[in-house]
Amino acid sequence: MKMEWMTVIENEPISLDTFKMVLSGDLVHLMTQPGQFLHVRVGDGATNTLRRPISIADLDYQAQQVTIIYKTIGEGTHWLSMRKPDERIHVLGPRGNGFTTEHVCNQDVLLIGGGVGVPPLYYLAKKLTQQNNRVTIILGFQTKAAMFYVKEFQGLGETIVMTEDGSAGQHGRVTDVLPKYQMKTDLYFTCGPTGMLQAVTQQMAKTPGYISLEERMGCGIGACFACVCQTTDQEDGKGYRKICMDGPVFAAEEVIL
Repeated sequence: MKMEWMTVIENEPISLDTFKMVLSGDLVHLMTQPGQFLHVRVGDGATNTLRRPISIADLDYQAQQVTIIYKTIGEGTHWLSMRKPDERIHVLGPRGNGFTTEHVCNQDVLLIGGGVGVPPLYYLAKKLTQQNNRVTIILGFQTKAAMFYVKEFQGLGETIVMTEDGSAGQHGRVTDVLPKYQMKTDLYFTCGPTGMLQAVTQQMAKTPGYISLEERMGCGIGACFACVCQTTDQEDGKGYRKICMDGPVFAAEEVIL
């Protein structure tokens, strides 16, 4: 983990309240796992003192560029959306433990993402296809206007889009189509809101899987205990996991949602 003033290469809206930002810097070469995140400083002076954890969506090592995708929810992310090319942003990272893919080869893999849980799955899908896996992707959005990166995912594997209002793809939630893929899936990876993760892990209980938790963080370095979750191991002495340090990715059976 290091700190760096990274240079903004691109910062553009790609869907409803959603921006894609490309950053350049030496820090990129430390980013090794899909699912890791950057802890980004937002605001000027004493405003918005808490950093924002933002997942890594894609990496280009040759160009020394990292892509992040974020939603404009409050003052901090609105400030981020106003940054222009050639401006610099203070970044701490990479943070957390991401998805482990080294052992995954020649398998049928299912990726399930919802909303802002979609971005980290893109670089994961790229890594998995490079390792000769057959990847199927299920993406969930509230509405058509909120959709992003669908064409990019379609270039990597079969992609199913679900919208809660039925304005695009299939009408419903990601869990509505899981029964079709459960029996032919060797391994699954998922990221999204807690409610979605609870439903996915329940339906996929007989299949090995990994979940990435979305959580607001304070310090991002494991000191403030603001982002903890309970472990399922009754013999665990700590009884909890720090999402910013132990996660954000966990084996599906490791934590209680």
